[in-house]
Amino acid sequence: MDLQDKRIAITGAFGALGAAMVQAATAAGARVAAIDRAPVPADYAAASSIGNVDLADTNAAQTAIDAAARALGGLDGLVNIAGTFRWEMLADGSADTWDLLYRVNLRTAVAASKAAIPHLVASGAGRIVNISAAGSVKAAAGMGAYAASKSGVARLTEALAEELKDRGVTVNAILPSTIDTAANRADMPKADFSRWVTPAQLSDVIVFLLSDRASAVTGALLPVMGRV
Repeated sequence: MDLQDKRIAITGAFGALGAAMVQAATAAGARVAAIDRAPVPADYAAASSIGNVDLADTNAAQTAIDAAARALGGLDGLVNIAGTFRWEMLADGSADTWDLLYRVNLRTAVAASKAAIPHLVASGAGRIVNISAAGSVKAAAGMGAYAASKSGVARLTEALAEELKDRGVTVNAILPSTIDTAANRADMPKADFSRWVTPAQLSDVIVFLLSDRASAVTGALLPVMGRV
């Protein structure tokens, strides 16, 4: 299997995409540590689960990533899924929204990646996969704060790929369009859901980027758009 015996930490692991990624990585043979701001669900399947973690706090992120590495016997990969969304026009909105999305979408990836670097370098074939967004390339009205934070994720990905390319660690990001989740269906009930990309489809791409087959890919910003 693509990730046989790989040791993977996944943030935002209790949400729709995170849960799908945990399932896909496990099915591909990985051992997974699931990390999230939320409490660990009673029926969660990941063998190593860490809840109630504010990953935007560098000390909390370090503690959680180090705990994941101890539980798994090291780390070969980190998937930064932790994030949130707000649609808000600037004229009628709040500057606090920009701070919130920076903190949840970008700072969590920064803090978790920084904490994971020593473990991933020690692996000899470390992988970081971030979640940016198609909207980071061209923002629509009401998407400014979200697009800005996800553009930051893209720039983090490019810069960190350059920083780590001679240390055996690749860093890539996927750029999804609208993801087919229950929350998005509720928010956009008249949309054609069949055109959206599913969490399982996104997880398949992430599994590839975590695998040895993607060893020559770093600094990539990969659109995964469905038919949007």
